[in-house]
Amino acid sequence: MTAPFEHDETGLDRIDPTDPVDDARVEVRRSARRRKSVQAYRDGDRIVVLMPDSFSRAEETRWVREMVAKVLRKEQRSRLGDVDLLERATALSQTYLDGAAVPSSVRWVDNQEHRWGSCTVEDRTIRLSSRLQGLPSWVVDYVLLHELVHLLVPHHGPRFWAHLESYPRTERARGFLEGVVAGRSLGG
Repeated sequence: MTAPFEHDETGLDRIDPTDPVDDARVEVRRSARRRKSVQAYRDGDRIVVLMPDSFSRAEETRWVREMVAKVLRKEQRSRLGDVDLLERATALSQTYLDGAAVPSSVRWVDNQEHRWGSCTVEDRTIRLSSRLQGLPSWVVDYVLLHELVHLLVPHHGPRFWAHLESYPRTERARGFLEGVVAGRSLGG
């Protein structure tokens, strides 16, 4: 039986290329301080897996396969999700803004803790917080439309809100998001 990992000249572990998970470059970092938890994340061209030093080789193999698969699934969802977001933005712009707002890109991001979305008018990019994933589609549509309107009107003045009022669930979506924020501040 062959070992599940082989070391290349960089010292990084590689999953067996015949493995269905992928031939991703993997770096395993063991820690004596870590007791039970296992984490994995993308770092450039490799996936780093953090695990307790006490794990056996069999546990390492199982956890590396599971965590690499998890990272790759998340990346796949993100890629598909970003394409879907751009299509959704185009449809919302057509329906509510007569196609006037045309973003160059729309994507999910993980680094927005205090905003639901953001827009850079200069390059016409829109970013939505991944915290929106799993919320009702009409709420995501509201945030996406809010950012689309910023492509037409940069500030939150009367013209901005007039554009947004064309979306029939504006007030309901705003209330929903306020409820989410309030629930999180109460520890919910």
